[in-house]
Amino acid sequence: MRRSVQRVGWAVKTPSSHRMLTSQWRRRPFPWRILVSYNGAEVQGNVRQVVSASRRTDIPKHFPAWLADVIRAGFVDVPQPYTGRVRRVSLLPEDVHTMVLWSKDLRPLLRNEGGAREALTRYEQVYCHLTLTGLGGTSLEPSIAPWSEVAAQLPDLVEFVGDARRVSVRYDPIVHWYEGQTIKSNLPFAEPILREVSKSGIGTVRVSFATLYGKVRKRKGWRWYDPAPAERLRILRNLLALARSLGLTLYSCSQTDLQAAGLLPSRCIDGDLLAALHPHGLPAATGKDRGQRAECGCTVSVDIGSYQMLCPSGCRYCYANPRIRG
Repeated sequence: MRRSVQRVGWAVKTPSSHRMLTSQWRRRPFPWRILVSYNGAEVQGNVRQVVSASRRTDIPKHFPAWLADVIRAGFVDVPQPYTGRVRRVSLLPEDVHTMVLWSKDLRPLLRNEGGAREALTRYEQVYCHLTLTGLGGTSLEPSIAPWSEVAAQLPDLVEFVGDARRVSVRYDPIVHWYEGQTIKSNLPFAEPILREVSKSGIGTVRVSFATLYGKVRKRKGWRWYDPAPAERLRILRNLLALARSLGLTLYSCSQTDLQAAGLLPSRCIDGDLLAALHPHGLPAATGKDRGQRAECGCTVSVDIGSYQMLCPSGCRYCYANPRIRG
């Protein structure tokens, strides 16, 4: 049975207490009014939200106790980028379709630091993005462990989420920089990383090239190199051939021009996939997330991270708000 979901409007009351919030939201699972299509027949109903934690900072690695606390509380107040307005997000299990985790190292969560792993068990589905660039332990990712140590968690991660299709590895971003007159990159790590991913049973890898925003270019001590379009496509054709030889599917995140190399367009949060993988087959929103970049293919979710949660990883190319020392 094919399901598709379209968000058509929503309104949320902001209760003055958690007790009131819990009471209200238990009577009304999630306050988005949607159209759910069953074999072409549209009916109006409710759909649970997909929660993202987080594109804005590495919550599983650096803030697992905070994550456990807000899950136990049943809600979180999230300051919105640019406006500063606060949005209250329900984290009650009956309101959450899937919890999507993004991290460069989920081992603190897998060790149940702060009770995060235990807290997440109340949700019916967890999906994980694990980033492996090969640069962990270098001056570009000074607070990240070497990639081989991080990759060793892949079997445990698959066991935690219950299905290898609920884990995607991000070889992202592909970064180039100058050391003297020599151009360096993390491309030499691509083959060993993809081989390790293939061994774990995970089938998807997402890639993109570093976007050199103004604040990235201004960071002292680095001179970046931005490959021309033709060079990017040449690099990706080689990566695609490697991925196919290992039984992996390669997706292009946001940068739609990379599809000319043969990569598939990514929906890093994909309502159709999350519905198909959900233990009870619950539908998820499938409309485009208008809060993301124009080229982003992600479907609707709500992010509970904040740029005010400075990320201690300190990655030099980061577009968010890293805590950079030195």
